[in-house]
Parts: sequence; structure tokens; C-alpha cells
Amino acid sequence: MRRTERLFQIIQILRRHARPVTGQALAEELETSVRTIYRDMAELIAQRVPIRGEAGTGYVLDRGYDMPPLMLTPDELEAAVLGAKWVAARGDAALARGAEDLIAKLSHVVPEELQPVILDAGLAPVTYGDRAKDSFDVSIVRGAIRTRSRLEIDYADEEGRTSSRTIWPFIIAYWDHVRLICAWCELRQDFRHFRTDRVADARILNSRFPEPIHLLRGRWNAQRSRERDRRTSPP
Repeated sequence: MRRTERLFQIIQILRRHARPVTGQALAEELETSVRTIYRDMAELIAQRVPIRGEAGTGYVLDRGYDMPPLMLTPDELEAAVLGAKWVAARGDAALARGAEDLIAKLSHVVPEELQPVILDAGLAPVTYGDRAKDSFDVSIVRGAIRTRSRLEIDYADEEGRTSSRTIWPFIIAYWDHVRLICAWCELRQDFRHFRTDRVADARILNSRFPEPIHLLRGRWNAQRSRERDRRTSPP
């Protein structure tokens, strides 16, 4: 790996971590020596990259720092295009358009030597069977998650019985054939999963739910972990 590439990789690694990353950990991931890492860190700091820390304690990249746009490796670009193609095939209409627009923008702005990664892409998502069609605009749910808004939905159960629920959505889970809204249900006072193809209508309410998104997700993950433990524990 050339030194320029390694410097960019160091920044990428630091961006992935909120806590200090030691020189030893960086050296192991980049398959180089700790001494080389220390020289690289000195070079980055000399170039005014906002890195805090020192040898022995670890390094942290200040929040808000960004590299020049589209300094992408072929692997990063392939990952972006493959992910965008997956979303284009499985996302709601607005999200699918966004994915297609992203691929178009990338194809216009990446350096010439990276154009074949997009134009002659050798990676493609594959699925079998038909995907359940949504009967409402799923982008409404994405908007509610962004603004932490309570959402009222008309939902049909497996037997077709419809009820009105007020929920606090925090995740849309994209499976191959269905999408699930993961939310706190005010009626049940518990977490519930709602298939988007069974939602007849959805309305964003003029009030925010009180619990931050990350805390809801944390409680949901903890509950799922307890349920898995109960299923796998011996009788």
C-alpha cells in the first residue's frame, strides 16, 4: 500500500471509532509496523488534520472533519454502487429514485480511472420471488423517524382486521420480500413490528414522541436479546 493510500485509510479508521484507536490497532489493521503508524500520524497532524492523541494513549479524529469529496477506493465505490442497486430494487419509490440518482451522480463525478467500476460493475443484488407491494407511501415513515414524530397508522392483521395504532417508529427493516416498521406501540405499550404492505394509511401527527431514537433502539435490542436467550436456554 502506498503511503498516500495508507494516510487516507488511517483517517477512515479513525472516523469509524468514537474512542481512541491505538497505534498498535492501526498497525494490525493496515498490516504495517507501529513505527510507520507513528510517522504517518505525525505527517497527518503536520497537514492540519484535526487528530488528537499521542503514542501509547491512542488517537481520535475530531468530529466534523471531512476529506475532500469522493476520494474513494474501487472497493468503496463498488460497495456504494452495490448498496444503491439493492435499495433501488427494494426501497420505496422515493428511496429507489434516490438510489438511482446516487449512481448517476457517482458516474459523473468520480475520476476517469474509476468509471469502469460503475459502468462495468460486476456486482449485482439477486432475489427470488415477488416482493410484497406497499399500499401507502413508506417515505412518510422515514420522515417520521427523521423528525421523531408520532405516527398514526391503519393496520390490517393476518386475518384482515384493521385497527388504528399510534406508534413511535425508529427503524424500517428491509428484507428481501417485505419491509417491517419497528416501533413502540402506544396501544400495546410494547415494541411491535408492522409489515408495510399491511399498512392501509399513515399520518404524521403534530407531536413528537418523548424518547430519543437511540434509546428506543437500545431498549428494542435489549428486549430482542432477552427473547433470544430464553429461546436458546435449556429447559
